[in-house]
Amino acid sequence: MELGLHVADFTWDGGTPAIGPTLADTARQAEEAGVSRLTVMDHFWQMGGDIGARENAMLEAYTTLGFLAAHTERVLLHALVTGAVYREPGVLAKQVSTLDTLSGGRAGLGVGAAWYADEAHGLGIPFPSTAERFERLEETIRICLQMWSDDEGPYQGRHHKLDRTLNSPQNLSAPHPYLMVGGSGERKTLRMVAQYADACNIFGGPGAEHKLDVLRGHCEALGRDYDRIEKTTTFSFTPESTRDELVRQLLEVNRTGFTVAYVFGQGFSDPREAVELLASVMPEIADA
Repeated sequence: MELGLHVADFTWDGGTPAIGPTLADTARQAEEAGVSRLTVMDHFWQMGGDIGARENAMLEAYTTLGFLAAHTERVLLHALVTGAVYREPGVLAKQVSTLDTLSGGRAGLGVGAAWYADEAHGLGIPFPSTAERFERLEETIRICLQMWSDDEGPYQGRHHKLDRTLNSPQNLSAPHPYLMVGGSGERKTLRMVAQYADACNIFGGPGAEHKLDVLRGHCEALGRDYDRIEKTTTFSFTPESTRDELVRQLLEVNRTGFTVAYVFGQGFSDPREAVELLASVMPEIADA
C-alpha cells in the first residue's frame, strides 16, 4: 500500500513567514520517509469545520506544487482535486504540463466537478449548476487528454471551444500525466473514472466497497480493465492518534480495496510532527 502526504492546512507555528520554509522541510522529510506522493487542495479559502476556519491560511494549488517540485526529487505531485470550473481547460492542461516538465515527469492531474460554492462566489468565479459542472468536468478531461497527445486540432464542446490545442513543450510523462477523477457519484463521476482515468479517489467508510463495485460495473460496460485503475482514498489523523491506531486503520482501508491512501494530519501546529508519525507506520504499511 502506498501513502501520500496530503497538505490540507497551512496555519502553522510561525505564521505566514514560516509557511514556505516549513512546507519545504516537510516535503523533504516526507520523501525521505518513503511517502510516494504529495498533494494539496485546490482551494483558495480553507474549508471550515474540523479542518479550520475559512479565514485560515490557504495557498493556491499550482503555485504550491511548483514550489514543492523544487524541493523534492521523486514524489508524484498533484492537486486533490482541482475544481474543473476554476480554470479554463486549456490553461489547466498547460499548467500540469509545465509542472511535469519542470519536475522531471512527476506531475499529475486530480480533477473533479467542484463543490465549494461560497468560495467561488466570494472570489467571483463562475459556479454553474451541478449538471453543468459535470458537463464541464468531462469536457475538461477530454481537452486535457487531447492537449497531451499529438492532436493539435480544434476542440468543440458544449461549453468550450478551442481553435488549436497546441501544447509545447509536451509532457515528459508518457502517455500523459497521471489522471485522477475525484468523487463518488455513481452515475457520472465513476463512469468518467472508468472511461478516462488512471485512478479514482473515493471517501472511505461503510459505503466504499459498494462504490468500488459500481466502478467495476462501469468498467465492464465500457470494456475497461478494472484492475488497471488505481483505487485511492483520503485519510486523516490527529496529534492524539497513536501509531498502532494508525496502522490498524490504514490496513482496514487497504482491505476495503484501496491501494493508495492520501493521509493528512489534522490539528498539527507543525506538519513535521505529522510526518514523523506517518514515517513510523511505513514499515508495516509498505507490504500491505
